[in-house]
Amino acid sequence: MRLLVLGGTEFAGRAVVEAALGRGWEVTVLNRGRHDPPAGVRSLWGDRTAAGGLDALAGDETWDAVVDTWSGAPRPVLDAARLLRDRAGRYVYVSSCSVYAWAPPAGYTEEAPLVEGAEAGAGQTDYARDKRGGELAAVEGFGADRSLLVRAGLILGPYENVGRLPWWLNRMARGGPVLAPGPRDLPLQYVDVRDLAEWILGAVEAGLSGPYNLMSPQGHSTMGEFLEACAAVAGPDPELRWVEPEVVLAAGIEPWTQLPVWVPPGSDLHDALHAADVSPAVAAGLRCRPVAETVADTWRWLQGLGGTAPQRPDRSLKGVDPEVEAKALAAAADGASGT
Repeated sequence: MRLLVLGGTEFAGRAVVEAALGRGWEVTVLNRGRHDPPAGVRSLWGDRTAAGGLDALAGDETWDAVVDTWSGAPRPVLDAARLLRDRAGRYVYVSSCSVYAWAPPAGYTEEAPLVEGAEAGAGQTDYARDKRGGELAAVEGFGADRSLLVRAGLILGPYENVGRLPWWLNRMARGGPVLAPGPRDLPLQYVDVRDLAEWILGAVEAGLSGPYNLMSPQGHSTMGEFLEACAAVAGPDPELRWVEPEVVLAAGIEPWTQLPVWVPPGSDLHDALHAADVSPAVAAGLRCRPVAETVADTWRWLQGLGGTAPQRPDRSLKGVDPEVEAKALAAAADGASGT
């Protein structure tokens, strides 16, 4: 198989490239040269935000599939899809479950209502409409029968440049009392970036098209299992102190951003981020590794970087301030003691 990856040097794109190389595929990447691609790929330079940014792809070369992880304005997706529609068999666009109209109910499927106002050739607006516009661009360029829309949820694993799992690992490494937002058995839904990549390649081989929610089945892990796995590998002496959601929220701590991965149970956020129906993806071959493996491999990668993970400039910084965490822990202790 011959694969073209638009990007291919960071997080999801890099995982796709490594998985394809592992299958013996011939891989070409197009990117801005800010990061080195994995060894064994053919690398082309191109800035999709600039005039002539796709010139390196001009010609008559063909590929079995294109994988595009673009997260900005939809226009570059449309430009690439139009350029490549007669030279590639399938266009895979890594989208997001954010494309669903807020707030999708627990158990929502790929048929749930979508955000309005997105356009294939639009400039940058907001994340949800940009991703939906990217989907529309892929379909406009390749048609519904040759475009695959991967609506990913929370993505974790090595190479993460968003700051969620790396923050928790570094917090555990500092040790001491750690605010663990409850409940401990809160079901989580996420996908290891390597499982995402393998599913994409299998879907290409199978000739799949259309939208797929792509994350683990609900409850693949829990908040307790996730944080205990982080504590086990990042030590030396973190002490998880489980705090009720009401106490966390009363302290002014923002779910998802200040306490990455966690959102309160029974909330719109939890239904949207941790309660999607993923049965079509599972039926199409999705396999999810244990949370302990994802956490341990990410910690090993993070240690190789000296503990500092790369950070995308277009994503907010994650984590709670130590003083805010300490105050919330104190409030929880006071409440437990009745003082």
